[in-house]
Amino acid sequence: MSVDDRPTLSAPDDDPWLWLEEIEGKQALDFVERQNSLTLAAFGGAAFARDRDILAAIYDRPDNIPYVGRRGNDLHNLWKDAGNPRGLWRRTTLAEFRKADPAWETMLDIDQLAASEGEDWLLSGIATMPGSSRAILSLSRGGSDAVTLREFDLGTKSFVADGFTLPEAKGGVDWLDADTLLLSSAHGEGMATSSGYARTVRLWRRGQPVDQAQMIIETATDHMMIHGSADDTGATPRAWIVDQIDFFNHAIWLRDAAGRTTKLDLPTGVWMQAHRDWFAMKLRKDWTVQGRTYVTDTVLGISLSAFLNGSRDFAILFEPAPRRALQGLFWTAGKLVLSILDELKPRFEICTPSATGWSRDMLPGLPQIGVVDVWPLDRHASESNGDLLANVQDPLTPPSLLLIERGVASPALLKQAPRTFTADGLVVTQHEAISVDGERIPYVQTGPAGETGDAPVYMSAYGGFGVSVKPYYNASLGKLWLERGGTTVQANLRGGGEFGTRWHDAGRLAGKKLSHDDFAAVAADLVRRGVTRPKRIAAQGGSNGGILITNMLVRYPERFGALFCTIPLIDMRRYTRLLAGASWIAEYGDPDKPEEWEWLKTYSAYHNVKAGQAYPPILIATTRRDDRVHPGHARKMAAKLQAMGFEAWFYEPAAGGHGYGKDNKERAGFEVLGFRFLKEKIGWRDEG
Repeated sequence: MSVDDRPTLSAPDDDPWLWLEEIEGKQALDFVERQNSLTLAAFGGAAFARDRDILAAIYDRPDNIPYVGRRGNDLHNLWKDAGNPRGLWRRTTLAEFRKADPAWETMLDIDQLAASEGEDWLLSGIATMPGSSRAILSLSRGGSDAVTLREFDLGTKSFVADGFTLPEAKGGVDWLDADTLLLSSAHGEGMATSSGYARTVRLWRRGQPVDQAQMIIETATDHMMIHGSADDTGATPRAWIVDQIDFFNHAIWLRDAAGRTTKLDLPTGVWMQAHRDWFAMKLRKDWTVQGRTYVTDTVLGISLSAFLNGSRDFAILFEPAPRRALQGLFWTAGKLVLSILDELKPRFEICTPSATGWSRDMLPGLPQIGVVDVWPLDRHASESNGDLLANVQDPLTPPSLLLIERGVASPALLKQAPRTFTADGLVVTQHEAISVDGERIPYVQTGPAGETGDAPVYMSAYGGFGVSVKPYYNASLGKLWLERGGTTVQANLRGGGEFGTRWHDAGRLAGKKLSHDDFAAVAADLVRRGVTRPKRIAAQGGSNGGILITNMLVRYPERFGALFCTIPLIDMRRYTRLLAGASWIAEYGDPDKPEEWEWLKTYSAYHNVKAGQAYPPILIATTRRDDRVHPGHARKMAAKLQAMGFEAWFYEPAAGGHGYGKDNKERAGFEVLGFRFLKEKIGWRDEG
């Protein structure tokens, strides 16, 4: 790192790096440009270009699985490859899709659209209505969460000249009828919450200026957001409105065909899904109602009309266990599908309601090891005949896309992803580390059999927001790490959802520090087992995982050889004031409350950097178009570390949103830059 590029600490503000929060500020962009040049000069070059092109070619393969959703009789897909880097929105039929080389009809070429309009467009969302040829497309500039909404005609395959349009804002719409939208958007004066999301749900009628749209419900500015969705599975059309109080709590309103709204008498922490005259929900906390207590993570089912008439005679559809937890639920054709992890093994149960009670079955024919994901083929529940899609894979087995017709037939193979790396001699094993308080922390290790004591290890984890980390097939790690002799490790930290709410709650708020202890415990266990040594361990984490990686830097530097921190959250003192940061208070806490800052400051690595420490080298990378986690987090941390004399590198491409790039080549370049950095810093002379 050039000494001349280290920013000076002399600044009048309490935080001398606040100017780096000016996303498009000239001084800030000058800093970014200098840093990018230094980083690319050090870790770019011929080897970088070779690996980037290898990886981009994998992402662009014509035989990759085109994932689809059915709208009416057509299967829709968004496809990206080298010739269509921004993507093609296209459609086909199920009969055609079953063929080895289906014929596709292109509805929109996003590359052509971007070129013709001179905008950095990506297609990030599609809202359609059953029986209609109209859609609302969400167009994102450079991958940002904020979108421009435009009406599109699927019949003519063109934008509607006098159709619905809305300038860039966070949020979206759903169709109530051919001329009416349910609008949940932050566009307009006073329409955004403090988190930057929609504060109102409005009825927007065709031809009406959006500022005249009828208000249905508005929420408080300090709530996270509010959003609405249409539901035509009932006896009459209806809509659901969810007031997201914070990330994990919400109030639910039912709007009937006459426009009346009814607030459901439910706890605020439920996952709830309605279908026809039934609904099911998972509890986030114990709930006592009419003299009966239902425990956290239980799933309850009941007739919706009976519930609205005062009945609380719930059927218990799922009961948790310490290491058995619900991962999701959805309805299809009158059946409720429950996704479960039982000791990290996938299970799927089907519950079918009737006037005489609920019947229960297992979803047949799916493996009980590896990763299995199941979802409805149809995008509109009212059109579903119960067909399901399943994706099956593990770290050494590429995905298979299966069709389960009507939710009961034996799974049939639709598409098989290509094998993109050589897995000869590699094995997948599962282990547990013991964290600082004695909790068992699972992790999956993939690599050569046997312990050498010197394996180049790539560790990753997340540990937040109740998100479960699963051992998917990873083409980039497989090709550029495993195939070349390395080992990968994926840890299931507290803060995730692998074992339910108690696992999540143990790793949030003040417990977030404990989640970081879990990751450090896994690193130590790899050394204890004779797999490797600390200087050979590289670790990567992004977003919430950015807090994790920077805490490994300042709290456990002796356990790692190099760190890669991506699209990160880092400064826990100011995070609530930056973009969507206020929406995450329920996960971390409020730094403006002294009692909560007491725990937040223990894992705000930006404030815990100390001079004279033996920190491992770190690369911090973000994207300028990330309008979810502010790029200032990454910029400021890199600047502060450099000013204190530590080896810290920085990289920030212009596009990518809260991700690694707007197309496959950009995504590959972002990842490969991290690989090249980590390999060099842990002393792995990988020549490819």
